[in-house]
Amino acid sequence: MSNDQIRFDDGASYERYMGVWSQLVAAKFLTWLAPQQGLNWLDVGCGNGAFTEMIFKQCQPSAVTGIDPAPAQIGYARQRLADYPVKLEEGDAQNLPLDSNSVNIAVMPLVIFFVPEPAKGVAEMARVVAPSGTVAAYTWDMFGGGFPYASLQAALVNAGISVPRPPSAEASRMEVLHELWLQAGLSTIQTEVISVTRSFVDFADYWQTALGAPSVGPQLNAMSASKQQAFQAQIRANLPLNTNGQITLQAHVNAIKGIVV
Repeated sequence: MSNDQIRFDDGASYERYMGVWSQLVAAKFLTWLAPQQGLNWLDVGCGNGAFTEMIFKQCQPSAVTGIDPAPAQIGYARQRLADYPVKLEEGDAQNLPLDSNSVNIAVMPLVIFFVPEPAKGVAEMARVVAPSGTVAAYTWDMFGGGFPYASLQAALVNAGISVPRPPSAEASRMEVLHELWLQAGLSTIQTEVISVTRSFVDFADYWQTALGAPSVGPQLNAMSASKQQAFQAQIRANLPLNTNGQITLQAHVNAIKGIVV
């Protein structure tokens, strides 16, 4: 598998591909997190604003700052969150543009495996969160079959087609997450596996969603018409089609939270 960079330059396509999954997980994750109302939040790697929107809907924050390195994602998030009191800016998870002890809770949703040095990202969250505040994250379980499109990626690899991997995929392992939180000096560490399901109307809905993926979309779109048709047939045969033609997929994340001492 290739380590080519996965580019997030289309907020709308990302919304269909991953934003829907993100909100399904976010709803359960925020319930598990059980934060107080009125907190000052930091969303690290806010992407197109899918998780940020859930913070406002479920947690009644006093303020939210969203940081992301992709200008296109920030632009989409600004439109999405136009009615919310949110501060959005480009930024690096390993060098957060916030003062120390300036927020009550920092969350990294579906991002830690994209951070080149995850330990720096967790340490930065711990730095900007005030004492007694929370540092939390969740990540697709990349090695435990948790990624929603794992079968599609595996089929591409089996066909000899390179699929870019997140640079820090190991950080999706629960034991690695736990060690990262320990190294950052966080206490009262808790973990949870959160499972979700998502239904696609039919195979065409699933395929169009996959074509917009930042990781596998370029490879699928580069196929010749005949090769893409044959590959579609292979993928369709391995998907769980319901009697009405719907496709329902399962996925799960590893979630973690800890307290700043």
